[in-house]
Amino acid sequence: MLGLGDPGEGTVSPVTARQSPPDGAAGCAADGSPGVLPPGATPSRLLSRPGAVAGEGVDAAVASHYGDPLREQKLLVEGLAAVDLSHRGVVTISGPDRLSWLHSITTQTLTGLAPRTSAESLVLSPRGHIEHDLHLVDDGQVSWVTVEPGTAAALVAWLDSMRFMLRVEVRDVSQDYAVIGEPTRSETTEVEPLAWSDPWPRLVGDTAAYTADPDPAGHPGSARAWRELIVPRDQLETALGGRPLAGMWAAEALRVAAWRPRLGFETDQRTIVQEVDWLRTAVHLHKGCYRGQETVARVHNLGRPPRRLVFLHLDGSGHTLPERGADVEAGGKVVGRLTSVARHHELGPIALAVIKRNTPLDSTCTTAGLSAAQEEIVQR
Repeated sequence: MLGLGDPGEGTVSPVTARQSPPDGAAGCAADGSPGVLPPGATPSRLLSRPGAVAGEGVDAAVASHYGDPLREQKLLVEGLAAVDLSHRGVVTISGPDRLSWLHSITTQTLTGLAPRTSAESLVLSPRGHIEHDLHLVDDGQVSWVTVEPGTAAALVAWLDSMRFMLRVEVRDVSQDYAVIGEPTRSETTEVEPLAWSDPWPRLVGDTAAYTADPDPAGHPGSARAWRELIVPRDQLETALGGRPLAGMWAAEALRVAAWRPRLGFETDQRTIVQEVDWLRTAVHLHKGCYRGQETVARVHNLGRPPRRLVFLHLDGSGHTLPERGADVEAGGKVVGRLTSVARHHELGPIALAVIKRNTPLDSTCTTAGLSAAQEEIVQR
């Protein structure tokens, strides 16, 4: 089985709970309230909206849907809806050394980052395994970072341990600020709240793509626009205005269709950046030393990753979908696991999976008794 990592590395990942498909609401109370919240999570006030059904696992504090997840997907595609991401963590880094310091300890080049310009950077373990994903935007005085639910405290603790004598201050402001997902690519102006604009699938800086076609224009992710608006928590509903809401099931289906990796879903304690094609937006290959750089450089220059991310078209003849974490089999052997599962409004049942690199491209894959047609993402 894939998944168990090196216990001595101190990798901190979100809770990896499984999510049920949109055919039901397993794990949610009948009134839409969350079943089991991750430690420290607070249910979103938007769960009181009509039709709201709470999610599960790391997404239990927000709505999985508001009654019609397929319609909600279409509203996102049309640029009309917004997504409650108020369970994401928000971290601020202030001080004159903040950008050069973050540049030196994470994977992306951040020195000279202009105000209201978004960047994505990763924190790696000493062995090059992914620990944190930073969605970062600077306002000219403070760097704002949104992170996966439940990971802000661990990130702040690690950053504090790396400060030494530098002029920086790190704060977890998750209780004071909330995040809203919006289907747009644009950076915000000075009259708007600050937002992180997702660069996926663009190749950012001196980096590399691990797909067969490196051109972002031909990548499925080019059709997905996404940014994360950061607003004071007490102004969450005001910032939403009269826009319709879409739940996490809708947002996740579009993410899966875009081949976009998510920390704690497509990653485990052993994941390196090449396995999930995360260099393209988050890793600069010639920026100087940072923790885990040796692994990134060695695999890039001398080898290939031991596993690879694939996109799966699942058999949609039934009414249920396999659970995230289910085994993927080929030739009668377990070759990997499902990392994300969704029902897309056009593609039907789809999934992302991480499998052994040498699994043949023409293999007939199955998962939970369903056939799964493999589409290559990371090259074999």
